[in-house]
Amino acid sequence: MATARKSAKKKSARRSKPQSTPKIARGSRKPLRPPTKRAAKKATETPAQKTSQLPKSQKLQKVLAQSGLGSRRAMEELIKEGKVKVNEEVAVLGQRVTTEDLIQVGRRRIQFRITTRLPRVILYHKPEGEIVSREDPKERTSVFEKLPAIRNAKWLAIGRLDFNTCGLLIFTTSGELANRLMHPRFEVEREYAVRIFGELSKDEIARLRSGVRLSDGVAKFETVEPQGGEGRNHWYRVIVKEGRNRLVRRMFEALGYQVSRLMRVRLGIVSLPASLRRGNWVELKESEIRNLLDWVGSVPPVVSPYREPARKSPAANKKTKSPPARVSSQTKGKSG
Repeated sequence: MATARKSAKKKSARRSKPQSTPKIARGSRKPLRPPTKRAAKKATETPAQKTSQLPKSQKLQKVLAQSGLGSRRAMEELIKEGKVKVNEEVAVLGQRVTTEDLIQVGRRRIQFRITTRLPRVILYHKPEGEIVSREDPKERTSVFEKLPAIRNAKWLAIGRLDFNTCGLLIFTTSGELANRLMHPRFEVEREYAVRIFGELSKDEIARLRSGVRLSDGVAKFETVEPQGGEGRNHWYRVIVKEGRNRLVRRMFEALGYQVSRLMRVRLGIVSLPASLRRGNWVELKESEIRNLLDWVGSVPPVVSPYREPARKSPAANKKTKSPPARVSSQTKGKSG
């Protein structure tokens, strides 16, 4: 009887995911690829060598972003508004600072230190029904409520997902890393699994790849690939290189199709782990963070927020092994 119950449970667990769900919407199971020669060389460097390579001064907005106060754009606005002081004097945009300078943002003091400590990076599997904001007049559930507490820094979301969109969200303590992955000029790929009502024709796929005119300009997909489906529902794999608001949904709507489900499965070389359940997070290992920094061409931050040991969310299943590596060390694909 016990054996029969166990087999029944296994069968029901297998049936929990509809067979019509394409492989792209189930997350990545690929193992970590070997590090690039550049990354391997960096790994063999001593702390003293790494520190000697770091600049002795930095632009103020970059230092503030690396401290975890916000994105570089947000820090530039703070400086323009006169809310930042250096050595008791109002700072100016583009001003450079050293370890000898006293930086103040309101009542908060920022210490600029030369260090090789890595930023923290976590992956979160966002479910539908959560907002990517700390404040909401409607008091809806925020993704920030699910993240681990952190001292001397704050979590920065790398990109956003709509209230009804699920999938990969990346959080970091480094404003510089967030800027490298979000700024349009870096053209970082965003890959989505999209389910629509209806089926695209070959001409419509070609149109999505060549460009669709929206209210805020022309947008296009780098890739549009059918992934199967049942009845009226059809899945597609799409890749886009920009993060405009509701871009994927609006592009399909421009052709008269309604998106019934949207899931981000990859951003740059970071993929959503197949074993990461909705509403849970996992922190990247140092080797994975180094691969990511190497790929974006960013040095480790020079402002060191408090860093805690890597761990998983309490809700994660303790009996399961760590998810397979989420960060590929490939050097191609960042800008196409």
